[in-house]
Amino acid sequence: MGNAIDTNGKSYNRTLLVVLLLIGTFCTVLNQTILSTAYPTLMKAFDVSTSTVQWLTTGFLLVNGIMIPISAWLLTTISSKWLYIGAMSTFLVGTILCWSAVSFPMLLIGRLIQAVGVGVSMPLLQTLMLTIFPANKRGTAMGLAGIVIGLAPAIGPTLSGWVIDNWTWRDLFGMIIPIVAIVVIASFWIMRSVLETHKEPLDILSVILSTIGFGSMLYGFSSVGDDGWGSAIVLSTLAIGFIFVGLFIWRQLTMKDPFLNFRVYKSKEFTISAILSSVVNMAMVGVEMVIPLYLQMVKGMSAFHSGLTLLAGALMMGIMSPITGRAFDRFGAKRLATMGMFLLTIGTLPFVWITKNTSTLYIVLLYAVRMFGIAMVMMPTTTAGMNALPLNMISHGTAVNNTQRQVASSVGTAILISVLTNVTKGQMPAKHVLTTNPLSYANGAINATLSGYHAAFWIAVGFCVVALVVAFFMKGSNHSVHLADKNAQQENAEATEGGAA
Repeated sequence: MGNAIDTNGKSYNRTLLVVLLLIGTFCTVLNQTILSTAYPTLMKAFDVSTSTVQWLTTGFLLVNGIMIPISAWLLTTISSKWLYIGAMSTFLVGTILCWSAVSFPMLLIGRLIQAVGVGVSMPLLQTLMLTIFPANKRGTAMGLAGIVIGLAPAIGPTLSGWVIDNWTWRDLFGMIIPIVAIVVIASFWIMRSVLETHKEPLDILSVILSTIGFGSMLYGFSSVGDDGWGSAIVLSTLAIGFIFVGLFIWRQLTMKDPFLNFRVYKSKEFTISAILSSVVNMAMVGVEMVIPLYLQMVKGMSAFHSGLTLLAGALMMGIMSPITGRAFDRFGAKRLATMGMFLLTIGTLPFVWITKNTSTLYIVLLYAVRMFGIAMVMMPTTTAGMNALPLNMISHGTAVNNTQRQVASSVGTAILISVLTNVTKGQMPAKHVLTTNPLSYANGAINATLSGYHAAFWIAVGFCVVALVVAFFMKGSNHSVHLADKNAQQENAEATEGGAA
């Protein structure tokens, strides 16, 4: 990777900068899922209900989702060095607060502060990786970013189960504090300003519309699992969300310097890649939620062992991300995306017929095939979409893509969990059978639960088929890279002529 030049014309070590970015962002993204198997312990420690403890993840994802659109403005106005130090310091403060929490509200506040840091660090990582590498190396760069964005949330449940079994819930935060502290200190020397910035006033109305819109929408979808689609809270928050997001988009399209530039959708390649990565995310996150439920409720596994079952798939994604990144630089996104979607579809389909006696090894292998497919699609399609944008639009493209993915994840999870719940409820044997024939009731209850899982997996297969069709609309060659290379050559030629003059 060697040395490169920052915006001040000084050389810096790109390898060290990338390593620092990857370690720091890995710690922040890991926190999205690190509490998922710790809920029972936290409920006991703070004497709170399931719906209350759920806010540690719901609140985190809400703030994270609200911060991502704001990140585009931050990236264009604040030096990338100070923005990264600020994001990691904010995350560190939140983590220390969680580690030392003596009450549930204190733990929740710590989580929300953490989420502010994550909402900035994740888009910043992607934008920097796309900016500091030439177009023909961006696939490799984004493959490295894929290790962080794909692997960290996937190992969270397993890691938290292991920590909870062996130590205390505080260690989930305690083990991250020293690493993040070292990253913050090292950033003062290693991190550089590599993005061009300019003064742009913050449009307060855009922030308000974006916060209410995306916040309400994400809250509405995340409440579906508990309250159902007919709930007044779900319907009202979704309606408010859609209205305010509509107003937000309209304002951005009428502004001279938009807060978040939706004109990135004018690029057909970007739009196709954004749709594809969103649908893949829906298939990934929704199923990641449903499989542990099946393992714990139907097969009677512990939280730790259900997390361990998914670990092979998580590692598969971590191993494959850099490999598919390099493959993208050589072959372009279309071949990888279609092959990946085919693997994801055939890896999801057998889940439709799982039973109480399905082998755990079979589930481990199927899940690994799914993650292999996802690794082939996720970062290559994102990179192809970004390559189709001019350099000054990449921060907006990253923010739009991440926001869309965050909403898609919430939608996917809401649909799968609500289908699972409704089908299970609908097929449950009548309550009186419990007293007249308990054995028959137990058998009927298991069959009803399995019917719920089968229906949810059919929906997941539907997501996969939609994405497989979309993949065929991608450009065949790595056209956008060649285009970006031509642009770079033209800029260099102009700069040389200007210097000679």
